[in-house]
Amino acid sequence: MGKIEREAGAKAPVFDMAKISQQPTDRVAEAIDAYHEAKSDVARPHLGASILGHHCDRWIWLSFRWAVREKFPGRIRRLFRRGHKEENVITDDLRAIGLDLRHTGYDQQVVELGGHMGGSVDGIIESGVPGAETARHIVEYKTHALKSFEDLLKTCVLDSKPMHWCQMQLYMHGLGIERALYVAVCKNDDRIYTERVRYDPASAEKLLDRGRRISTAERIPDPISTNPSWWKCKFCAAHSFCHERRLTQEVNCRTCAHSTPTDDGKWGCARWKVDHVEVEHQRTGCHAHVLHPDMVPWPIKDSGDSNEAVYEIDGVDVRNGEADAFTFASQELIAGGEACASQEVGEVRRVFPGAKVKEVRDATRLPAESN
Repeated sequence: MGKIEREAGAKAPVFDMAKISQQPTDRVAEAIDAYHEAKSDVARPHLGASILGHHCDRWIWLSFRWAVREKFPGRIRRLFRRGHKEENVITDDLRAIGLDLRHTGYDQQVVELGGHMGGSVDGIIESGVPGAETARHIVEYKTHALKSFEDLLKTCVLDSKPMHWCQMQLYMHGLGIERALYVAVCKNDDRIYTERVRYDPASAEKLLDRGRRISTAERIPDPISTNPSWWKCKFCAAHSFCHERRLTQEVNCRTCAHSTPTDDGKWGCARWKVDHVEVEHQRTGCHAHVLHPDMVPWPIKDSGDSNEAVYEIDGVDVRNGEADAFTFASQELIAGGEACASQEVGEVRRVFPGAKVKEVRDATRLPAESN
């Protein structure tokens, strides 16, 4: 091959290349993020150990009842994917230094905590942790952004990430293992932080009591704060529900007034008189769904029918249940409760019983009449 030669002291050659014109946004990155954002998560059926250390009882209740779903932009979902893939890397590194590490990846150990509570531990170390070579540990993997990682270095997992600490306490309790190894990796520079955590029986029991209380509660717990600008509320996925509309957007068995969680980890249905509704049926609900009174912004009134609810919307009694000419389905109330209460919609329903409220549009600007 030839090579470019230049005299001593000569400047490097300058290339004048035409730049490909760019759109205002990076369309490739935009498409990738849109792809990931469009993915939907399957709600977990149990009340996870990873959430029981959350600061707000109301959020735990809403999350467990599938009443509020967290929605993440594509970039954040890609970050979650990176953290998940990091688990295999950490596992390889721990085994490389001699740890007897089992039940990782697709072979994770399921942890039953009684009732509706449970989870899956990242792994179980039978032996080999430096300084405690013969002790069994559960292992918990977490990836951190730089700020979060630096805070962890300054304190400890209990002070910096109490939810992670609570999660490990519950796993240790459920598996009968008295030590945990917390492994944190900084996503910015790949630094590793590890910490051994001791089992605290009193704290574990307290968390279990909390889980039992929240998972079987018929009514919504009080929020941790009524201030919508408080930072923990401001960035919560339930902010709109708690501080604005207070209307669930989800129709499933767990948002239905007929459903009841029982102490044995099941969900019963008063409408169809069954003691156990299978999880897959819970996800979609049925045509007789009635919105839970704590998941709507309207006052409830006596319906005179155990299969329906009556909500007062703009001074009008609106029936909610199996849809007919005089009763609105839950999807219709979510789409536009005020429209369901309007005289015009009521008249249309009486003439066309099969008509449904699907979307409410701004009708203040009507097209001009043609001559």
